[in-house]
Amino acid sequence: MSVESGHRDAPRELLELYDEALPVVYGYFTRRCGDRATAEDLTSDTFLAAMDAARKPAPPPMTVPWLIGVARHKLADHYRRRHARLSVPMAELPEAEDPADDWDAELDRIVAEAVLAQLPEHHRTVLALRYLDDCTVGECAELIGRTVHATETLLVRARRAFRSHYPSPEGGPS
Repeated sequence: MSVESGHRDAPRELLELYDEALPVVYGYFTRRCGDRATAEDLTSDTFLAAMDAARKPAPPPMTVPWLIGVARHKLADHYRRRHARLSVPMAELPEAEDPADDWDAELDRIVAEAVLAQLPEHHRTVLALRYLDDCTVGECAELIGRTVHATETLLVRARRAFRSHYPSPEGGPS
């Protein structure tokens, strides 16, 4: 921040944060996409969007948690576009040694992604951080800007919402 003008140099802040933030943002996508090319594209999109935001007259704070928020939006957009196409090319799926075993896991993953997409953003975020990123509750709290107690409460509510949307074995929501 320039002391004389009181104006932050957000693009420079982002540049200084880049080396620390790149592996975090890229790791966020690789754990959720399973596809390096998509993770790389989404990482690039995230940093381009961050630079656009940094150039605005009142830029947001250039921090890793803020970048993860931008990444969440980019991932949500990616899933919305993918869901809108209603098809995932089969060539992208890895060959399984025992297709029956992997098919059940793949179906569970697809159903879980669809259920997550139905939840409010704050529920999706905390569930993804806790269970996909293996963050502790304290780390989740720091990343989403809440207290540990508030994050624990949010996790309870998010899990309850997830279970209520998850189909029961009979085919409807449980």
